[in-house]
Amino acid sequence: MGRSQKSRTYFVCSNCGYESVKWLGRCPNCGQWNTFKEFRDEPTGVKTSSGIERVKKISEIEINEYRKVPTGIYEFDRVLEEGITPSSLILIGGEPGIGKSTLLLQIAKALTDKGLKVLYVSGEESPEQVKGRAIRVGISSDFLYVIGEQDVSEIKSVVEKIEPFLLIIDSIQTVYKPEIDQVVGSVTQVRECGAEFLRMTKERLMSTIIVGHVTKDGTLAGPKTLEHMVDVVLYLEGEKGSDLRILRCTKNRYGSSDEIGIFEMTSSGLKEVSDAATLFISKDHVRKEGIAYTVLMEGKRPILVEIQSLVLPTFFPTPQRVTTGFDTKRLYMLLAVVERFTGVNLRGMDIFLNVTGGMRVEDSSADLAVVASVISSYKKRTLPDNAVFIGEVGLGGEVRRVSNLQRRIEEAKRLGFINVFSPLEFKSVEEVVKLCLG
Repeated sequence: MGRSQKSRTYFVCSNCGYESVKWLGRCPNCGQWNTFKEFRDEPTGVKTSSGIERVKKISEIEINEYRKVPTGIYEFDRVLEEGITPSSLILIGGEPGIGKSTLLLQIAKALTDKGLKVLYVSGEESPEQVKGRAIRVGISSDFLYVIGEQDVSEIKSVVEKIEPFLLIIDSIQTVYKPEIDQVVGSVTQVRECGAEFLRMTKERLMSTIIVGHVTKDGTLAGPKTLEHMVDVVLYLEGEKGSDLRILRCTKNRYGSSDEIGIFEMTSSGLKEVSDAATLFISKDHVRKEGIAYTVLMEGKRPILVEIQSLVLPTFFPTPQRVTTGFDTKRLYMLLAVVERFTGVNLRGMDIFLNVTGGMRVEDSSADLAVVASVISSYKKRTLPDNAVFIGEVGLGGEVRRVSNLQRRIEEAKRLGFINVFSPLEFKSVEEVVKLCLG
């Protein structure tokens, strides 16, 4: 017997998309006040049957294994682990002007060069504007189709007619479903349009890449359910004034989410950076106080990174602790260890810490380099020539091993950093500081 669906009332934060079954004064996700708005999902029909008829034993389920399709853009394929998986839904975010559309057009070029159809749906630009950018990256293939459309039902009709291998939606905040009584870009529209593209993607051997806008704090705008429903979430990042672009993966149902892709923005588009080992350090390697080097692992790729510190007496009642590319709370912890086990008094000092090249350090293996950099600046003494510091610092002042330690050491020595300070030779922060700075 059929069972009627009931309408559902819920509240959504207009800032970050957090959903709640009741109204809240302060959003527990982003911390903003008075941002919750009421929404209602009306029933779309009658549920006529239960799912019992579709239940199968796990031994009876057949697996369709689809081979990934490499795009030929090595850095992009590296992030997705060998390429695009058929029937996958990919969400890519990034600040305006960072190069998302340029990257997608280059992916379209790479696939159309293989004879695969690509449908590019632009809700923000006219087809003429898209063609202008396509010419810039060298696209002249008849396998690329472009349409300026925002109505999801119209997009679905075009998809059924063309049957592309890849569908590109630029962007999810500009498309809408006419039957939903909400403005374009609203939380409900974004969620429902995302669900529609998910159904379209899974019903056919078609992959879809959706562009998403980001909020002021760098997170993807719209409901969190959008990130949950997609298979892959990518972020394209870059520092202001820098041509470097880093493609990060934060979710990947088909492989690792630890890899990054590195590009350089040029007049003809994004250029791959294959050897990024020394990309994030100064080219001259001049010894200066407050500068230390370490080796990070981004996926399977070792990257040499430069840590810069500036320590000077404060003029404020509370000393400043400012970081770029490093967790401020972790810096506080490391400073406490330094004061406790090395006798260095940093309480009356402003400390500024910077990771060069726009890198963001989330690896505890940089702890020892941070400590060496801070004390070097405090004592106004340079660290040993060709020195690299690798190791996690514990609350007891001990230097702890990190993953892939031998791989990091080998990479450092390959690049000429022969003086390696690691837990293989040193057991405490005090030992390292005494040997380096006396």
